[in-house]
Amino acid sequence: MNRRFLLKLFGGAGLASLASPVIGLPNPKRVKASTGTDDRAYWVNLLSKIAAPILENISKQQFRKNMPMEVSPTFDSRDPGVGYLEAFGRLLAGMAPWLALPDDVTAEGLVRKKFREQALLGIQYGVDPESPDYFTWRGASSQTLVDAAHLALAFLRAPKALWEPLTDLTKKRIVEEFKLLRRIKPNESNWLLFAAMTETFLYSIGELCAREKIDYAVNKFDKEWYVGDGWYSDGARFSFDHYNGYVIHCMQVESLRHNLSAGPVYQEMYNRAYQRMQRYAHHLERLISPEGYYTVVGRSSTYRNAAFQPLAAVALDNKLPDDITKGQVRAGLTAVLRHIYKDATISKSGWLTMGVVGDKQQNLADYYTNAGSMYVVSLSFLPLGLPVIDEFWTCKPEKWTSQKVFAGEPFPKDYYVTY
Repeated sequence: MNRRFLLKLFGGAGLASLASPVIGLPNPKRVKASTGTDDRAYWVNLLSKIAAPILENISKQQFRKNMPMEVSPTFDSRDPGVGYLEAFGRLLAGMAPWLALPDDVTAEGLVRKKFREQALLGIQYGVDPESPDYFTWRGASSQTLVDAAHLALAFLRAPKALWEPLTDLTKKRIVEEFKLLRRIKPNESNWLLFAAMTETFLYSIGELCAREKIDYAVNKFDKEWYVGDGWYSDGARFSFDHYNGYVIHCMQVESLRHNLSAGPVYQEMYNRAYQRMQRYAHHLERLISPEGYYTVVGRSSTYRNAAFQPLAAVALDNKLPDDITKGQVRAGLTAVLRHIYKDATISKSGWLTMGVVGDKQQNLADYYTNAGSMYVVSLSFLPLGLPVIDEFWTCKPEKWTSQKVFAGEPFPKDYYVTY
């Protein structure tokens, strides 16, 4: 095994560090000299540090026992126990493409294999009523639909890694829990897409789905709630926040992508939704300041870098807009991560804190926010699903748009588009 790469990946701690939830971060000041190898090692190490407490504990059926379920200072009356599915489902939704890569004997490959095996155990225990880590599937809270949708997204993004290896009993239990979620009536907002995701997953595995839930959601966003130039309204009224990134673009696209076989109408909507997501990716890349900061605005700001999910998704698909290079996207996203994940952003015990940067911003947590909500940050790590040899990881880092602007260099003129 390449010792130099292992040291780069784990900051000198080695693979033995995976026995603990805490994995050392590389020096966040190493920005200008970074290469694609450095950047990937940093991403893998950071995602590993975020994921390890959840996957280590749930694979041993100690998740509920050991995860401190902190809640917002303004938390409402819902059962905080929903936070365990929230953490697990959201984490896997972003990790899935990386976990789907083939096994290999590199340091990264061994880590990835271990996490995948732990994730499969977590899925098994999460739907086993006899397990202490059985998720709160059947409580009164409608929040379960949200996080079942993220688990469904993980299955859709990595079916061969996260769905097919499961036992028939575990699959049967998942299908049963998903179908029981039909009792929840989603709000007229991005919540419609949560119902669409669970039903789309059921359709993808040959189960009878509630197609009306899928169609109602995708038509609302396609025909009524698109406000132009890559932006959707989150319901009847537009609000300036990052929900286009957290939820709307990717769940709209994935719902349509996995229903293409259900009829020709979905192809046209899918093409349109994808073009809109590419345009939104333009905006995200330009929202990264020359120093590598991004605009924190709107509710759920504790979801941090999850705002960049659409940019990460089009990078994963190798469908970046023509005037955005892989080198500038990788460099920009890496800079954002380095500014967010300071030492205090992850607690000494290994869990994500409830803020944007550090542990003194709990006031940002909304009334529906708990410790599990934070793990939606995994959604910007989608490009790790590209192999090490992909150009995204081998190309040289480049200046992103705002760096070119304020360095007085040529940069592409922006434009309004209609889809």
